[in-house]
Amino acid sequence: MKTNGKFYGYRRENGRVGIRNHVAILPVDDISNAACEAVASNIHGTIALPHAYGRLQFGEDLDLHFRTMIGTGSNPNVAACVVIGIEPDWTQEIADGIAATGKPTASFSIERHGDINIIAAASRQAKEFVHMTSGLQREPCNVSELWVAAKCGESDTTTGLASCPAVGNLYDTWIPEGIYGCFGETTEITGAEHICAARAATPEIGQKFLRTWQAYQDEVVEPYKTSDLSDSQPTKGNIAGGLTTIEEKALGNLEKIGKQVSYIDVLEPAEAPSSGPGLYFMDTSSAAAECNTIQAAAGYVVHCFPTGQGNICGNAIMPVVKITGNPRTVRTMGEHIDVDVSGVVRREMTIPQAGQALMDVVIQTANGRLTAAETLRHNEFVMTKLYRSA
Repeated sequence: MKTNGKFYGYRRENGRVGIRNHVAILPVDDISNAACEAVASNIHGTIALPHAYGRLQFGEDLDLHFRTMIGTGSNPNVAACVVIGIEPDWTQEIADGIAATGKPTASFSIERHGDINIIAAASRQAKEFVHMTSGLQREPCNVSELWVAAKCGESDTTTGLASCPAVGNLYDTWIPEGIYGCFGETTEITGAEHICAARAATPEIGQKFLRTWQAYQDEVVEPYKTSDLSDSQPTKGNIAGGLTTIEEKALGNLEKIGKQVSYIDVLEPAEAPSSGPGLYFMDTSSAAAECNTIQAAAGYVVHCFPTGQGNICGNAIMPVVKITGNPRTVRTMGEHIDVDVSGVVRREMTIPQAGQALMDVVIQTANGRLTAAETLRHNEFVMTKLYRSA
């Protein structure tokens, strides 16, 4: 089924299309959070993205930090970016990486200036960026220009029966039309990793996924677990919702990738896809805020988030659309839900109808409708860290 979907988005300097128009105040490191938050407090129309890291990181962990920082500022939902750090070199490197997209970018380092001077200078620059970008006009865009990520959270039995299949139906419909899709949650595929590998576009990509999955098991889970997956998979909420094993959770999780499309590559955390339109697997944590943050850093502009028990996570720059098939969650946590597909479990709605309802809301969101998470100010921004700092 072709949707002939259209939406109105912001076309950026590099040709990508955003659906939000943020002026981001981005701290390079944890000790620059206060300055960034002060600038955002001073200047209406800006958003600060405080986080906990950025000092004494090294090697692969530092590479991921830079990739996430640069990717976040480069996301098409960001119209302009002010970068603030304690030291000038890293601050300028991140600002230069963002500016390479053509996006208006400025950098400020606190050393030898102090907070007060830098907050004043950065506030003046942020004000100019708000004037420069707040009048930008949306223009007609094809649905093929959307980059749509997906993750599930607080899963239960209804997730694999209704809300995850709704996302899968969206991918089955829109991937052939040319969108970029992304799924992840590496540990949460445990028990169904062979099924996931078989869904790769080629045997080589399937083997690449299995190497990525096995590395997570060998390097993260096995050395540190206290019992099965460190007592966290399934979560207590998953168990309360009827998922007693990780295998059950994994099978429901994979319903998000649909029945017809194959993923075409395996991405590192926060890595932008480079193999053209299609579905990608990204090596991510199963923690919602972490996963969403690095998917946004890879360039995804809207997120489909199936939930059973009622996960409330949002993201600072990427709208998160919540879908549930659990009638109780609709009743008790309805303010967090954008798409109610509980009719599937009552046999009042088909999976294609659920998918269409989700696609309708994604288009509305792309046109500017605020998601439940946005209206409730869920601006989570959580970096992924690979190991201890020096």
